[in-house]
Amino acid sequence: MDSNLEVNKKGAINALPKTRRTLKQSTKDHISGYLYISPFFIIFGIFGLFPIIFTAYISFHKWNILGAKEFIGFKNYQLLFTDPLFWKALGNTFSIWIISTLPQLFIALILAFVLNSAFLKGKEFFRLAVFLPNITSVVAVAIIFGAIFGETYGVLNYMLSFLGIEPINWTGSYFGTHVAIAAMVMWRWTGYNTIIYLSALQSIPKELYEAATIDGANKMQQFFYITIPMIRPMVIFTVILSTIGGMQIFAEPLMFAGAGGGALDQGLTMTLYLYEEAFVRSSFGYSSAIAWVLFLIIVLFSLVNLFVTNRIKSAD
Repeated sequence: MDSNLEVNKKGAINALPKTRRTLKQSTKDHISGYLYISPFFIIFGIFGLFPIIFTAYISFHKWNILGAKEFIGFKNYQLLFTDPLFWKALGNTFSIWIISTLPQLFIALILAFVLNSAFLKGKEFFRLAVFLPNITSVVAVAIIFGAIFGETYGVLNYMLSFLGIEPINWTGSYFGTHVAIAAMVMWRWTGYNTIIYLSALQSIPKELYEAATIDGANKMQQFFYITIPMIRPMVIFTVILSTIGGMQIFAEPLMFAGAGGGALDQGLTMTLYLYEEAFVRSSFGYSSAIAWVLFLIIVLFSLVNLFVTNRIKSAD
């Protein structure tokens, strides 16, 4: 006889309550579900969460990774905010970010419109060509741009000589170094943002443009009242992503200006400054404090971006 059945005094067969069995099966389902997703959380905990917590812990210590840790409280942060090199690195980071991000997003939007145009032939080839710089090695990019921005034999100075402009010391001045690094960033990431904008443009129903044309709206009005509102989430996404990437720029200034950021520290960014303190001067407590300050700056910028975009959205 089935274990879930019982015989009463009158010989009738009653079913036993299945609550206990249901609870056990429900518990098994929950456990199996957590086991399926546990690899992600285990990997994230080891390589993501633990380094964040450990870095916060180390930022309150003086430690050179070999000796014992010495707890010094907030002295690393006090030293950081009184260090002129920190403010110079912060200023360089903001300067390069402004020069590279704003033109980059504008050019990406224009390229996306061109690639989405009906008159363009061979769209697949051009989309691949636009995205190709994003997967190119940073070292190769630095070598090419080093040849372009060379002071004596650089291609750009050679072209400027035809206009009567004296050769510019791109690697030895603030303006030249920032422009060169910004050009490298723009060349590498413009195509990436172009593909994102292109996918957003292709998701807009064509019926909206047809209805607007019937109502008498011109191309400019369609752009501001249909295209921009429809792709606004992607614009916000690229702005926030570019902000995070711009604050963490490292490879380009390292390859172009050198490990020290140049003779005048004109190429020293926040992440390059962090690298110098950790792996050159072996000051891991101080570099951890730099990492946390950079993290808070990125969070603050992201919140400002969200606040501005929400205000724009509410104004509509």
